[in-house]
Amino acid sequence: MKFLNHLEEWLITFLMGGATLIIFLAVAHRYVAGWPIPVVQDWLLGLNFGWAQELCIIMFVWMAKFGAAYGVRTGIHVGVDVLINQMERSTRGKFIVFGLFAGALFTSIVTVLGGTFIWDNGMHYAVFNLLGLETGSLPEGPTTPDLEWPTWVVYSAVPFGSALMCFRFLQVMVSFIRTGELPHHDHGHVDGIEEEQKPLEGKRLELRVVLQDEKGEGGSKATHGKEDAQ
Repeated sequence: MKFLNHLEEWLITFLMGGATLIIFLAVAHRYVAGWPIPVVQDWLLGLNFGWAQELCIIMFVWMAKFGAAYGVRTGIHVGVDVLINQMERSTRGKFIVFGLFAGALFTSIVTVLGGTFIWDNGMHYAVFNLLGLETGSLPEGPTTPDLEWPTWVVYSAVPFGSALMCFRFLQVMVSFIRTGELPHHDHGHVDGIEEEQKPLEGKRLELRVVLQDEKGEGGSKATHGKEDAQ
């Protein structure tokens, strides 16, 4: 189960990096293809990047769904807990468990409804066709305009992302019952800042020590000079 610890980060990093690269190539292709360069312009005009926008939209939809699961795991979702924090510790804990269970219940319902939708929207046909089973009158389902992908593949982000989100709600709930602590994210914290400041602080400390040593040596030399003069 260790591979689930950072599953969202891997998926979000891959999707965000891929979408950024595709957008950059599409924009660069559109710009450079207007240059009247022999041979090169004809080759660039022959390339079709009409699918780039649709693919990036799909990638951002998947990114949003798995980003929501990441938010549950790390505690970055915005919440209004003014009333909850005014309650006694035992009562507050019960309300927090209820809220986490309600989140798990809601996302589980979305998972079931989303799974049913994509199953009836062409996934049923695709699975039976892949296994060599009789498809009968099962609908193949619609496809996307540019990529011509089955739409059930795109909409799979809803049940898969919701299922992972449900798992994170249950994970946080079990952890809270055991430890009494919730994941907390400091919005003012930036990863890597402390690591970069530590060497700088160390250098400042070394500089202060050197300056103090130099002052001490200067003071001792001045004292010895006065004694020699006397």
